[in-house]
Amino acid sequence: MKNLLLKVCLLSITVLLAICGPVKAQDTVSTAGVSFTAATPAPVKPVSKKEIHTTHQKQFQTKQTLWAIFLAGMAGGFAALLMPCIFPMLPLTISYFTKKGDQKGSAVSKALLYGFSIMVIYVVLGLLVTVIFGADALNSLSTNGIFNFGFFLLIVAFASSFLGAFEINLPSSWVNKMDRNADKGGILGLFFMAATLSLVSFSCTGPIIGYLLVQAATSGALLGPAIGMFGFSFALAIPFALFAMFPSLLSSLPKSGGWLNSVKVTLGFLELALSLKFLSNVDLAYHWHWFDREVFLVLWIVIFALMGLYLLGKLTFSHDSPLPFISVPRLFLAIIVLSFTMYMVPGLWGAPLKSISAFLPPQATQDFDLYSPGATIAQGANSIPIDDKPHKYATLFDKPKGFNPFFDYDEGVAYAIKVHKPVMIDFTGHACVNCRKMEANVWPDKQVYQRISQEYVLIQLYVDDKTDLAANEQTTTPEGRHIQTIGNKWSYLQTSKFGANSQPFYVLLDPMKGDPLVTPQGADFDPTSYLKYLDSGLEAYKNSSK
Repeated sequence: MKNLLLKVCLLSITVLLAICGPVKAQDTVSTAGVSFTAATPAPVKPVSKKEIHTTHQKQFQTKQTLWAIFLAGMAGGFAALLMPCIFPMLPLTISYFTKKGDQKGSAVSKALLYGFSIMVIYVVLGLLVTVIFGADALNSLSTNGIFNFGFFLLIVAFASSFLGAFEINLPSSWVNKMDRNADKGGILGLFFMAATLSLVSFSCTGPIIGYLLVQAATSGALLGPAIGMFGFSFALAIPFALFAMFPSLLSSLPKSGGWLNSVKVTLGFLELALSLKFLSNVDLAYHWHWFDREVFLVLWIVIFALMGLYLLGKLTFSHDSPLPFISVPRLFLAIIVLSFTMYMVPGLWGAPLKSISAFLPPQATQDFDLYSPGATIAQGANSIPIDDKPHKYATLFDKPKGFNPFFDYDEGVAYAIKVHKPVMIDFTGHACVNCRKMEANVWPDKQVYQRISQEYVLIQLYVDDKTDLAANEQTTTPEGRHIQTIGNKWSYLQTSKFGANSQPFYVLLDPMKGDPLVTPQGADFDPTSYLKYLDSGLEAYKNSSK
């Protein structure tokens, strides 16, 4: 049973590491309060059946995002089960059901109602987040600098709580009131029992719930917070129903002890590491250049090294129990953590670190880089489009290694017309984890690189950039929405012309006609499949030019 619990813990930790990015099919950003009016070389016309396609595409992306949020919520729920505030409550609560029930069926039904009450409480909490902030506000959270910095501080506070700096407790009067209502019995009494558990365990579950709600709220999915809480509460409710059905399993549970606090501290290290992604989003969107790739990596290396030392018993906190020896499962986990730490070290010299590239700032932010395969390929291929003048906004944005994209739609399309090449529009974002993963894992593929750099004119449009437009470029739409930043401009272009608001979003465009050559698509982490998509656009462009 101990091995089973260890596997659950490891699975929870692994999924928690993936909650801010790779698990999501797409990253969505704000489209609220923006508009776009620009004189383009050729107006973009809708492709045939475009409305049907974009509707289906957005439905698919939403489903993928919600599934990712649900799975992340379940991972958080399983991790919460191993917290010292909840794990010891399992046998106490189950014994209450089995003693009060006249027969086994009664205990099971009460446990199911108890679990259902837990799910209702947490799902309502998720819905309240949506109602309080609203759909538009939830979309804007992912790229809003103030919110992201606030989230960074909030997650650091949660991590500090797990590490033992303080405990996050709700007012005792709330707990006492719920406890008194739980004595009433019946369905209402079971509900208040579940509410009491939620309040009593908040010091342990609060940081996990807070992180999940932040991630779900910034996903862009309207029901994200509710779905995240559903996954969390579902995982939390499973053992109560399971042990009520099979009470004999309780005897196989390991005894409560210092290992529960070790799980709590380990999750604290993880939350501290993951909080840095929010700070990185702010730094990139506002071009501060304080938090470049090597700074991010140094902090992660130190945090995970300290986690490894903690697992080995070389680092202890005041609330830790004495550790007379290291168990084999704990040793294996320490080996995994320290190996991951060593894996990141070459990244300080520019190694791509593809497995975590989605979390890291762009490779171009690295000041000391001894590894740039894209640039090497480019020198031999003579593939970068040559323009007589510097590209607009080129000083603001970091170019993917080996590429020389345009960052302005009009300028890029005009150049494509000049050189008689199709356009590849990459709607991207500073906070888009899958965009970084595509640039680090797919674009460097030799054939993919050749197609993008030689056969297309690449235009990267950052939909979440906070740089103010020139005064003469700022405008207002007929709907009363204002364009003030570069991100506003390209976000509105994507939504109004191509019917999508997720990133990455790739549009292969005929610059003369202004039409998409093939159906636009999002992230595709299979280089072979992505190459077929690029080739289909080239074939369509050749046919249209005949």
